[in-house]
Amino acid sequence: MPRGHPGLPRPPVWQMRKGELLEQLASLDHDAVARDRALSMEATFRQSIDAHVESLPADEAKFAKFFTSPYVLMMHARKNSYSKVSEIEHDILPAKLFSSLETSAGRAVEAITLQQYGWGSVPSGMHTQNSALDGKRLVGDILKVATLKSGPRCLNDEMSENFADAILQNVTAWANEADVSKVEFSYGVLYGTQKLSNKKDWHILRNLEEKHGLNRFSELPAGQWSCKFKIDGVSVEAAIRIGKDWWSYIGGDLCLTELAVALIRACVAPGDLDPPNYQYTIQDLRQIVSMQSVPKDFNPSILQQSQIPWYFFFMRHFCDKMIESAPCLGND
Repeated sequence: MPRGHPGLPRPPVWQMRKGELLEQLASLDHDAVARDRALSMEATFRQSIDAHVESLPADEAKFAKFFTSPYVLMMHARKNSYSKVSEIEHDILPAKLFSSLETSAGRAVEAITLQQYGWGSVPSGMHTQNSALDGKRLVGDILKVATLKSGPRCLNDEMSENFADAILQNVTAWANEADVSKVEFSYGVLYGTQKLSNKKDWHILRNLEEKHGLNRFSELPAGQWSCKFKIDGVSVEAAIRIGKDWWSYIGGDLCLTELAVALIRACVAPGDLDPPNYQYTIQDLRQIVSMQSVPKDFNPSILQQSQIPWYFFFMRHFCDKMIESAPCLGND
């Protein structure tokens, strides 16, 4: 379907203020539960990442395993004025690391965080009733189920239709297995914003409407990112939750901050800051990681000073615009 479908919601520009981000960071120092959860995830992330990196190509690596484009390699050599093959070889390994991590990072984040926030992973073999599910949680008389994707542009039209079919065909079985009559289905995206989405995710809801029939819906998806309907006596809410919306859904207002802190502590060694006048190649990166909004006496125990630009850098992936602002930190 075209992006201009009449029911397609108009996503707002999602802004983050650095002052509010700093307040959330400082609050982890005073919230023992949130802090302990972040530190627990840090340890698990570090173990998972180290194990994955150790499994990447080493001395026995074969050229054919790298799937490199000769055209890209030639252009890269030109850009860097290389004269020796050893120079291009030095760059191939990091490139392989990036491509390998892209396929595994989402799964690692998914597995670690679901457990931390009370969700269980769902074994989902192909062509089974759980094929569309990655996680589930029973909360009172409501079964919460979710499928997770790493980024906001992972779907195409065929996949959107397949997800709608999977929900309609299997939601009754999900409810019966948990002995409930209410199910919340979430299509969760691990980073990004509604504005960054290619909107194929929203078309899951549109497909539900077209396939199931208007008269069965108590809330239609037109103009919003959720809908409600009934099927075989089961009340269903289906929602698209992208980036911060997903993390707030499973873990509350501080969940994304906990995740950011855990990953930064696991992956970024404390050290020196870039000079204030450093000229990044990415034009707006300097503003994103600027420390202008950070008070001179701001000193949370959960992150080192040199890791705060990484915190802004991480959080920028969950908003459309980042704004300088001073935090209100009180007198604690």
